[in-house]
Amino acid sequence: MKSWVYHVAYEPYAYARSENVARIFLCVLPRTARQVIIYYGDRYEATFSQSREMEFDGADCEWDYFVADLYSESKRLKYAFLIVTRETDFWYGESGIGKNSEDSGVFQVPYLCERDVFQVPEWVRDAIAYQIFPDRFAIGDSKNTSVSATLWSQQPTPQSVLGGDLAGIVSRLGELAELGVTLIYLTPIFKARSNHKYDTEDYFEIDVQFGTKEEFRGLIREAHTRGMRVVIDAVFNHCGQDFQPFQDAVKKGRASSYWSWFYIAGDHVDVDHVNYETFSNQVHTMPKLRVANPEVETYLLSVAEYWIKEFDIDGWRLDVANEIDHMFWRKFRQVVKAAKPDALIIGEVWHDSLPWLRGDQFDGVMNYVFRDSVLRFFIEGRDSARVFAERITRLLHRYPEQAVRSMFNLLGSHDTERILTLAQGDAKKVAKTLIFQFTFPGIPMVYYGDEVGMEGGADPDCRRGMMWDQNLQNRELQWVVRNLARLRHEEVALHGTRMHFRKSRKGQLIYERISDDGCTRVAVLFNRATTAHVLPADVDILFVYPQGALVFNRLAPDAVVIWREAHEEAGI
Repeated sequence: MKSWVYHVAYEPYAYARSENVARIFLCVLPRTARQVIIYYGDRYEATFSQSREMEFDGADCEWDYFVADLYSESKRLKYAFLIVTRETDFWYGESGIGKNSEDSGVFQVPYLCERDVFQVPEWVRDAIAYQIFPDRFAIGDSKNTSVSATLWSQQPTPQSVLGGDLAGIVSRLGELAELGVTLIYLTPIFKARSNHKYDTEDYFEIDVQFGTKEEFRGLIREAHTRGMRVVIDAVFNHCGQDFQPFQDAVKKGRASSYWSWFYIAGDHVDVDHVNYETFSNQVHTMPKLRVANPEVETYLLSVAEYWIKEFDIDGWRLDVANEIDHMFWRKFRQVVKAAKPDALIIGEVWHDSLPWLRGDQFDGVMNYVFRDSVLRFFIEGRDSARVFAERITRLLHRYPEQAVRSMFNLLGSHDTERILTLAQGDAKKVAKTLIFQFTFPGIPMVYYGDEVGMEGGADPDCRRGMMWDQNLQNRELQWVVRNLARLRHEEVALHGTRMHFRKSRKGQLIYERISDDGCTRVAVLFNRATTAHVLPADVDILFVYPQGALVFNRLAPDAVVIWREAHEEAGI
């Protein structure tokens, strides 16, 4: 039988926020606890020296969450919980539930070690990410113009090459800056046979289709001049069939010095019958790398360091990250952070990612769990406001706050259908979803073209050429993204990780964002009811959807502005 109270003294329920502060969460069966008091002190002292009431931090269908930040001068903590219910009081510690602290025992954080503090880049607090598929974004080099003339506006195929390049990205940096972008994420740019470049041939060379190393260096320099950072894709789970070590194994068989770099059955590589492990065990052109091989590990870590030291990139996005061992990623983090302490590390993990987000591997992941919940509520209408609020609350309590702050919160990517296509062309649905995305803790990530209403089904249709013709663009969506980005940069309450749902029923979804110091609050209201509702007077910013109309403006607490008025006010 499930207990009505739960806590463990490690992530995500107990972890260091700094060398002297631990954040502690307690889970209690919903509507059971009237009050929770945490007693704590130095673990070598005979008694508790301090106590404080824990703050209610949200609820899902399983738990009420209570939180407290405990300061310890000695950095050594023991603690226990006093849970006040309507009937009686209970103590809860490592030994279980008891009538007093002696019966319940204590939990311990033995020492707040400085290297155990999960450090993420400070700049992620107000970052706006923009994902670019280089072949499909923009053409800057005239030699590629003829390639795209007949293909750019057509539906792409798996083999389509449209001619986008690094020079094209540089030529559009001004427009990205105007949109509010501060972080560019590039899918692979290394030498490879395909248009997507996830089949790497040479990890130390830029693909000639995109340009040269000097052009890449110029892109980084120009981006940095505009206050933008650049993260690039690392494909370390597998390589391409043209990768020189794999070709050596093909030619020499077991006699190859690179034989153990791969997972090959037998004494020779059989490309026709595929007797080697590959990406997803289906793509024979992408052999899986044996990363546990010390030589492979050394090689890949040198790749990670090279592009930071030589080109000043600002981090890595890690493809198929959950199929590589944790030991490698721990070493990867050490190498990357030594080369550039404020570099960002984002893993591609589509499911619960806690094993990678304890501070020793990734800063964040591609937050597909977030995407799934958002689509169910805003786009598909499958979940009620209550169920949606519960899903989101559970997600927020799944990881340490540092990871929550660093997540790539996406609505779509090169691997998914376009958000407007999923919404069946309903731009208002997309606008609502964008407002939630930009007011949610973490890094909002825009897939190129979503901000101007590009459509597309599953891969490869979601990888169409960027729609630069302003006559075809949805300027209203672009305006929404631009203003959300500005708000994101300006409002300190949106830089923190605290989020509380005030109401999630009867057609309304109301939540509040709170700054790290607790002094600034921002509220968001989505209203599906037929009557207007107003937030409390202590809230000075609101987003409202009366009867489905977009409200997006800085207003007095009792004001409501619909889409058309805000639209005209923006001069569009």
